[in-house]
Formats: sequence, structure tokens, C-alpha cells
Amino acid sequence: MSITSALFPSPHIDVESPADATAVEALVLAAFGPGRFAKTAERLRERAPVAVGFVAREGDRLLGSVRLWSITVGGIPALFLGPIAVAAENRKAGLGAELVEACLSWAAQAKMGVLLVGDAPYFGRFGFAPAPDTRLPGPVDQRRVLWRGPDQSSGAVLPAA
Repeated sequence: MSITSALFPSPHIDVESPADATAVEALVLAAFGPGRFAKTAERLRERAPVAVGFVAREGDRLLGSVRLWSITVGGIPALFLGPIAVAAENRKAGLGAELVEACLSWAAQAKMGVLLVGDAPYFGRFGFAPAPDTRLPGPVDQRRVLWRGPDQSSGAVLPAA
């Protein structure tokens, strides 16, 4: 599946393939550093299966990536978005937004809500809102727990079985 944008026609956003794994990991490490391993979101991702990943590439060069992880929220299947990683030289080009939109399109087709830990002003433009009754399995700034879905999310967040 290719998703293109009139605003950013050069890179193409595609479903991540197994061959992309090493480049995705390098991109995420460059964007977030080793400190990401201490975060609750990363602990959850370590145990949750990947539902789908998207990459942005220009030719053979990987410019960005994002994944959706299979989780449950209060026992209901949902998706956990992140991390979004974009190469430093491409961060002001709107590529992160395109990756988020690819995830949201996929989630809509799957009829699933999406949870993330992130900046409310940035993600609010995509329809995310605070999820005060959603509890991640570890310490997190509750103001950064955001949800987009047909119903309000509430309950414990767990990796999908």
C-alpha cells in the first residue's frame, strides 16, 4: 500500500517490511537515544505484538517510521501508536504528520481506537483527546495519554495476547 501526499510527493509511505527492521531501529535510536528504553511506553511495546508499521522512504533511503502495536484498553482491542521517528534533516517537512495519518487510516479500516503517549497540542489536530481513565502499566504523565476512537477509553492498558 502506498500513500502519497501533494504536500510531500517525493517520499512514499509504505507498509514496513521485515527488510526495513534494521533501518527502522537505527532511525528510532537516532531520534530518541537510549533513554527511550526507560519509558513506560517502551516497556509496553516490548511485550505487545506489532499490528502494522509504516515507513517513509525516498528511493532506498528510509526517512521516517512509525508502528501500531496490538493492545487492549479495559479488555477491548485497540492500537498503541509510536514511536514516530523522522530523520533529523526531514523533521520540518510534515513527514511525521503523514506517518500519523497513515496509522489513523489503517486503524479506521480496522475499526479500532488508537492510544498514544504524546504532546496534546500536536496530536489534537488528528482528533486525539486526553484519556484520563486509561492506565498504562507504569509511570507516565497522565496528561500525555491520548486517545482517538469511537468511544472514550478507560481501564488498564495491556499487550494483546
